Amino acid sequence: MKEISIFIRKDDLAEVTGILNKHNVGGLSFYDISGAGKTKRQAVPEMVRSYMTGRMITPDYEKRTKVETVVPDSIFNTIVDDLVNNFNPKTGANGMIFVKDVSDAFEMGTKQTGEAVLSK
Repeated sequence: MKEISIFIRKDDLAEVTGILNKHNVGGLSFYDISGAGKTKRQAVPEMVRSYMTGRMITPDYEKRTKVETVVPDSIFNTIVDDLVNNFNPKTGANGMIFVKDVSDAFEMGTKQTGEAVLSK
């Protein structure tokens, strides 16, 4: 099994979850994050206590969405290929994908183990 962590722009969440649903991924989690990476950050209007100051500032961190899922080894490569090939390279960096090996999984109520816990 593989754990896939996908860091994307918030606007791309529907596209990513659509790809995961197409492959019948059993479950996923997503949440908003802030971070810094290779992407150039754009200047935004400065706000202080809900008031615009008229100045532009470049934030230290960019807002992103992180999607996490665990998938069987048998469909892992297909999912990553779809994720990588579904975004236009002309728009620059759209996100990052990180992959970790998962040695086992346990469902507490049914006591199922392994890839059986990943099915919908």
